[in-house]
Amino acid sequence: MIMKEKAFSKQSVRRQLAGEGLKPKKGLGQNFLTDDSVLLDIVEAAELDDNSCVLEIGPGMGVLTRELAKRAGKVVAVEIDTTILPILEKNVAEFSNVTIINQDILKVELDALLKEHFGDRPVKVIANLPYYITTPIVMKLLEETNSIASVVIMIQKEVAERFSADSGSKDFGAITLAVQYHAEVSKVRDVSPECFEPVPKVWSSVIKLSLRGEPPVKVLDEALFFRLIKAAFAQRRKTFLNSVSATMGQDVTKEELRDILVQLGLGESVRGESLSIEQFAQIADEIVQKKSKKDEKKKC
Repeated sequence: MIMKEKAFSKQSVRRQLAGEGLKPKKGLGQNFLTDDSVLLDIVEAAELDDNSCVLEIGPGMGVLTRELAKRAGKVVAVEIDTTILPILEKNVAEFSNVTIINQDILKVELDALLKEHFGDRPVKVIANLPYYITTPIVMKLLEETNSIASVVIMIQKEVAERFSADSGSKDFGAITLAVQYHAEVSKVRDVSPECFEPVPKVWSSVIKLSLRGEPPVKVLDEALFFRLIKAAFAQRRKTFLNSVSATMGQDVTKEELRDILVQLGLGESVRGESLSIEQFAQIADEIVQKKSKKDEKKKC
């Protein structure tokens, strides 16, 4: 056995790193999980069995990788840090169902990677994500492939609250709508800083994203729909009308947008954070229809 003491205790983490002459890299957001209860909650939330295909992002020393390998059929672990590979490889050496890939997940052609290792089978993604690149990774997972069934991730608590926020709350924003358009968000648990080595300055949360078969709203122009959302939150202190008209003048005039808001029973002083995803979809479709009518008139 590699480890006789409690698996991945703070002392064990320090000892293994010191054995390779390493220290946690702040630049990569390396905080290694040392709490077994959190590990078990992550694995339980993923609902794994012998047929499960798992993509793990940022395995680090392999604390979570080991638990995944015990329960899943196949685990592909993508790790950016070359220096930590010797520790990772030692800690998962007993598992023949683990493949380690030394790459930056943000630079990986995700769909090709999943098809190479899992074929057309649905994939479950599990990760303890560095706080500073949480959003780019999550959006890559949601937008670049149709092969992912669910995502269980540990992220900064503040970001988790944004992902799961309801309209009207202070945490509700463009990223909320982007994530909830693609997936249902559920909270698994909060995680104390003391559950990591080294100890971070903030709390974390484990959340589960269950990918939707169909988005919660159907829109005429998805690209315009997301441009509208981005514009609505570009200047949060401004009203929806002023913020959007200042950003999307090429798509809709301020007068046209005011008419749309009145038509939908929304006051012109409404703000983006108070609108639901359904209302954003209605406004976006009205803009598309107005643009279409203007284009037809130009042709005539």
